[in-house]
Amino acid sequence: MALRLYDSATREVRDFTPLQSGKASLYVCGLTVQSEPHVGHVRSGVNFDVLQRWLRASGYETTFIRNVTDIDDKILAKSAEQGRPWYNLGYTMHRELDAAYASLNVARPTYEPLATGHIPEIVALIEELIAKGHAYAADDGSADVYFDVRSWPSYGELSGQKVDDMEAAADADPRGKRDPRDFALWKGRKVSEPETASWPSPWGPGRPGWHIECSAMAGKYLGPAFDFHGGGIDLRFPHHENEQAQSRAAGRPFASYWLHNAWITTSGEKMSKSLGNSLVIPEVLKKVRGIELRYYLVAAHYRSHVEFSFTALDDAAQAFQRIENFLDRAAETIGEIPDEGVACAEFVEAMDDDLGTPAAVGALHDVVREGNKLLGGGDTPALRGVAASVRTMLDVLGLDPADPAWGPTGGDDEKLTSAVDVLVRGLLDERAEARATKDWARADTLRDRLKDAGIEIEDTPAGPKWSI
Repeated sequence: MALRLYDSATREVRDFTPLQSGKASLYVCGLTVQSEPHVGHVRSGVNFDVLQRWLRASGYETTFIRNVTDIDDKILAKSAEQGRPWYNLGYTMHRELDAAYASLNVARPTYEPLATGHIPEIVALIEELIAKGHAYAADDGSADVYFDVRSWPSYGELSGQKVDDMEAAADADPRGKRDPRDFALWKGRKVSEPETASWPSPWGPGRPGWHIECSAMAGKYLGPAFDFHGGGIDLRFPHHENEQAQSRAAGRPFASYWLHNAWITTSGEKMSKSLGNSLVIPEVLKKVRGIELRYYLVAAHYRSHVEFSFTALDDAAQAFQRIENFLDRAAETIGEIPDEGVACAEFVEAMDDDLGTPAAVGALHDVVREGNKLLGGGDTPALRGVAASVRTMLDVLGLDPADPAWGPTGGDDEKLTSAVDVLVRGLLDERAEARATKDWARADTLRDRLKDAGIEIEDTPAGPKWSI
């Protein structure tokens, strides 16, 4: 089965037909770096990381662009509240975002452009829209420039709305607009704003509107037409609607497919700073490892809303640990596990069916169960094949424990593991002696001591195994 994905524009699952044979181009709206990223923020990064991994695993030469919005109203407002330069806030939060992505093994895109690095391209696009009669400069001397939504008959087609049913655009002062729904392409500098937050333009000093940034950056790095545009479902309107309208009004075909990931909610509400229910990544990683949090996010379908809970997160962590346990035991039997296995047919079918990660994870666990049955048979080709297959499927999901992105496998960590292993083995030997003499009370006491230390014991045909 060929790769099929749900296109938000047509509202149907469509076969992927690339614009260029053997190549795939993907643009994803990244974050506005105004505050620390929380679990809801990074879901999009994880979901589209899985997409680009699967595209590459499927043989496509993939160009992946994910932007960063480093100038906007919220950044200016928050930096003023905190008494720091806007660019310092943006830079600091950008580093926080990079750290969050790294902690979840979100691979770097082909390029990550900044809005402030593309002012010439933005100005050129705005000039093009004005020349074509789809944009106008406000006549109130503000230096604001707006997109004329009524000049583009197809406006609203992405979100399925009619112009007359829309509320007024709230991204700029309405006084210079011809229609309340017109949205800002360029925002003239206000007296209250720092001079550093403005750039020269034909209409006066100012800064770009949010929507025009992505159209300019996507066009610069992917060309006038590209395969996929992605982002959170909350961006479909107005952000993506406006991107598509202004790009096509300028004569650019823009994206062939629109992909949107769903929210993560808490108590039924979208996770956000304004609701005060956000869970920043460093705090969550005090409770689970990054690889376990990624598993939790990957195990849900990207278009399904996820109701976040630490109970569900703990369950996901335990499920992933079962996969790790199999790989650890397999490595004890066969040595280093090859990383060039073959994904099972059920996994491939699930991934090709609109990135069906829940079914893909289910297929992965089925293979692990088959592998566990082979562990008692020693080093066999079947065990090697299963273990390699598991690693290959995990790599597609960004969950291979052996991936260096998850941290060093040697050095101090290895020394610490070896030291703990010696201590635990000593207690396990005592427990084995107690069981041999049928001193069950002593054996249970030793097991409880290990459990109190956060160490779990699993009795296997090959002897007891321990894990933290």
